[in-house]
Formats: sequence, C-alpha cells, structure tokens
Amino acid sequence: MIPSHQLPLVGLLLFSLIPRQQCEICEISRENYTALNPLINTMLNSKYSKGIQAANVLLSLRLGGILNQSQEQQLMRQIIRTVENKESSLTSGQLALSILALGACKRPDEMFKNYSDLVRQLENKFQEEIKNMEEHDDNPLTNYYQLSLDVLALCLFSGNYSISIVARKFNPENKNYYFHGQFSVDTGAMAVLALTCVKREKTNSQNIMYKQDLEIIDGHIASLIRKILSQKKEDGLIGNIYSTGEAMQALFVSSHYYKESQWDCQKTRNKVLEEIPEGVFRMPTAAAQILPALLGKTYLDVNKDSSCVYKSGAFNLSTPEPTSGPPAVSGPQIQVNYSVVINTTYNTMVSVANGSVFLDVMQKAEKENATVFSFTAEESSWGPYITTVQGIKANSNERTYWALLSNGKPLSQGAGSYVVHAGENLEVRWSKY
Repeated sequence: MIPSHQLPLVGLLLFSLIPRQQCEICEISRENYTALNPLINTMLNSKYSKGIQAANVLLSLRLGGILNQSQEQQLMRQIIRTVENKESSLTSGQLALSILALGACKRPDEMFKNYSDLVRQLENKFQEEIKNMEEHDDNPLTNYYQLSLDVLALCLFSGNYSISIVARKFNPENKNYYFHGQFSVDTGAMAVLALTCVKREKTNSQNIMYKQDLEIIDGHIASLIRKILSQKKEDGLIGNIYSTGEAMQALFVSSHYYKESQWDCQKTRNKVLEEIPEGVFRMPTAAAQILPALLGKTYLDVNKDSSCVYKSGAFNLSTPEPTSGPPAVSGPQIQVNYSVVINTTYNTMVSVANGSVFLDVMQKAEKENATVFSFTAEESSWGPYITTVQGIKANSNERTYWALLSNGKPLSQGAGSYVVHAGENLEVRWSKY
C-alpha cells in the first residue's frame, strides 16, 4: 500500500484542493474538423450504436456539440427504451454511462421525467458492487472502470455515495487497476476523472469532515497520473490507441500533478489523427472514447447546467462509412492455426476468407468440432464478447476470463473486430487477471 499523499501545512492542502485552470488543451483546430468525419459517421451508422451501446455515442457527440435534433432524439429514445426495459440486467457501468449520456449538456429542468429514478438505481447498483468486494476478496461485480463510471455519474448528478469508501477502495495499488500485472491505463484514467469530480465537489462544500478523505483522494490522483504517464510510448500514445483518449482527458484535468515537459499533448493528438484514416476506430465505442479529447472535452464537462454549443454544420455527416467491424470479407481463402487452451491445448487448422475476423475463425472451428470448440458470446459496446468456451464461463469473483491472443500476444481488439492474417497462431486461453 502506498501511503496517502501528505502535505505539511493545512494551508497548502487546502490550496492544492482548489480546482485549478486546466492546461492548454490541444484540441484539433476547426480547419481540421474534416479529419474527424470518419469517427462521427462510424458512430452514427454502426449497428453497435443501438440500445445501451448508443450511450457511448450520445455522450461523445453531445460533448462535441455535433448532433442535430433528430439524431439526438433517436439516440435518446434507444437508450431510454433499453434502460426502462432492461434496468435490472444492466451492469452498474452501463447504467452510469446512460445517466452521463442522457444528462450531458442538459439543464436539470430538461431531464426526462424518470432521470432521478435512474440515479437512485445507480446508487443501489454501486452499493451491490461494494458489497461484492467486501464478500469476495475485493472483487467487484464488474470492474474498476465501471466503478469509476458509477462514482463519476453519482458525483455529477447529485447521487449519494460515501467519500470514505471511495477514498478507501480507489487506492492506486488495488489489484483491480491491473490486468496480468500490467497497469490498465483506461481504468486509471476513468478513476482520475471520477476522483477529480469527487475532490472538486467535496472541496467546494467546505465541509471539514472530508479533510482526511480529500488528502487521500488527492494522493490517489497524483499516483494514478504517474502511472498513466509511465505508460506513455515514444510515438505519443498512452497505453495503446484505445486507452489514449481517456488518458488525455485525465491529463487535461490534472495538469498540476505533472510537469509540462512530461507530456507532449500535441504529439499524442497528432499520432491519433494519423491513425484515424487507418480504420483503427471502426468500432463506435473506440470512436466515441477518442472524440471528446480531440475536441478538448472531458467527461467532467457533462453537467454544466447549460446546453452544448452545437457546431454540427462544421462536420460532414453524410459521408458513407463502413458499418462497425472489419473490412468486408473477400478474396481467396487463408489458413490460420486456432487453439483453445484450458488445462489442455486443442488445436486445429482453419480456412477462412481473406478479411475474416477472429470470431469467424471461432465459428468455423465450432462447425468442424462443436465438442472441443463450442463457445458463446454476448454483445457489448465493443462488439461480441466471449463468455464461455466448452461451457466454461468467465467469472468476475474468480477474476477469470477468456483471453484472445495472436502469436502468443494478447489482442487489443475484440473477436468481432480483429482481422486475422494467413499463418497466424490464434488462441483462446482460459486466464486469470
């Protein structure tokens, strides 16, 4: 356990807790807005921008002020319908994301009538997460990324939560920030946003009873920022391409925790812009998570009690873009090696069309031998998520899951988006994190 950050004088502590001006955010210039059109059209046209998955899209596009009224209403209806029909089965993070999306850029009097009920439901789900941690070796029902979304939504929309529990549970050395011993940048970044919101809210309340918890939270933020910066790559990415957007948001709101020389924001932004034409953000969630930072926004801008400044005319929203997922499958057949690894390794050679994704390989193998290669998947905002193989189900309390690997290395893309290549050694491995 890292000791909480301590300041020698109360005056210095209070000064450090006063929200300061953000750093000079390196958002994309208006002249270069056309570079963002692929992201926007991916979000608007994808089959994964439906139901609860639409929350990522609505939140991102609202923060950017990009949607027209018709598009906004359509996305809102999808989210509200899904939340009302499936509230009990939603994870805490899915509900929190829906609250953030529905409340973004809206004054309290503009909220739909059941909004306060959703906040109360999130309070209950968050308590269930904490209870599960107390009973199951500190393992939440979901993960720390979702817990951070919970705290952020409750903080921004006046929900009830215990600041002491937040201070205790969000210690940066907690195992839930790590995946196979590797610090998770997007998890840490979302925690920074949540903790920053809590710090600002409770500091502004000027309640002396929060003093010790605020000291601890301040130390957590400082430590998390150090960990995020330690994952900075030479090319400017932080973690990987998919964690960089949220890392940028965390660094935007925490500039007084690091020196200007420690992060070249423009280098990071430019690297991301280079990757957009390469199609790495073809999943709407990936596009949604990078867009706010490119426009100089963070999730802490969600609840400003005023409407967004809409600038949809600055973007081309009619450019046809591929729907979610990889490029269309075409061309000759290729062969890949496919394995399922539990206690034993089961191998097969699979032929699929050029341009196929990991999921296509799994489906082909299952057709050839259902006993060995059977699997189930459920839809998520990142596309199909593998839940069982050979009937063995992932379990958060046991910290088990099905890892996807190529040539022995974990993939940063999902089964429905990773395009396979001839001769690859693909693997689904029963793993613990």
